[in-house]
Amino acid sequence: MRLPEISKVIQVPDGVKVTVEGRKVTVKGAKGTLTRDFSLAPVSIESNGKSVRVYAKWPRKKEAAMVGTVHSHIQNMITGVEKGFSYKLKIVFSHFPISVKVQDKAVVIENFTGERRARKAKIIGDVKVKVQSDDVIVEGINLEDVSQTAANIEQATKVKRKDPRVFLDGLYVYERNEGMT
Repeated sequence: MRLPEISKVIQVPDGVKVTVEGRKVTVKGAKGTLTRDFSLAPVSIESNGKSVRVYAKWPRKKEAAMVGTVHSHIQNMITGVEKGFSYKLKIVFSHFPISVKVQDKAVVIENFTGERRARKAKIIGDVKVKVQSDDVIVEGINLEDVSQTAANIEQATKVKRKDPRVFLDGLYVYERNEGMT
């Protein structure tokens, strides 16, 4: 059974401007601007002043699910330009001290389990990475770029061909925040 319409409304806070052109959404705020194209999503998006409405008329199951997905993406864009996102990773080692540096668009991890070759993790988009003593802080306004960069760093230090319960060395995400420092 198909419902006549599924719709979700997002209230736009003060200081944030949302522009909708077809299915292309642009969000401007204090921290910057984010643009995203939802042309592949089978939903309709309309903006009127201080609210954005995402809806699907006579949706099937997948179309109804996409309404919620697009709603969440736009909500994350608004949060990003308003507060930003930050992930914190902890540098953990037992014997060989790991050194972490930022070079261009990559995070370089040296002396991981005594390896001579440095491991590299790619930094996605306009994300800022800072190394403070035994913490690595990943910050930005686009949630997907920030979380993917943190995941790249975590995956770069994955221990292979050893028991992961014993060899706990690596960089691990321990905190996720809305709002940059």
